[in-house]
Amino acid sequence: MPTSGVSAAAIAARLSAVGLPARVEERAQYTSIEAELPESLSAESWREVLEVVAEADRFGLLATSLNGRTLWAVVRKAVPTTGDVGGPSHQR
Repeated sequence: MPTSGVSAAAIAARLSAVGLPARVEERAQYTSIEAELPESLSAESWREVLEVVAEADRFGLLATSLNGRTLWAVVRKAVPTTGDVGGPSHQR
């Protein structure tokens, strides 16, 4: 499993421990984590949730009157760091 997948799985596990079952999805350039938020969450739980998602590269909250509140986080996959990023046709 790529490093992003391991980080995302750890974030999802910590969210589940707070009582927010999370979904993890692998994408081409990142791994995403989503969890539905209940109408009320204690201040202590909010602090824990924010501490957890702060480990992601990006995170946010999507709130709509139709679907409630969804917490999301993204962990980017590593970008190649070699000089051959452009491939064989991109040589100097």
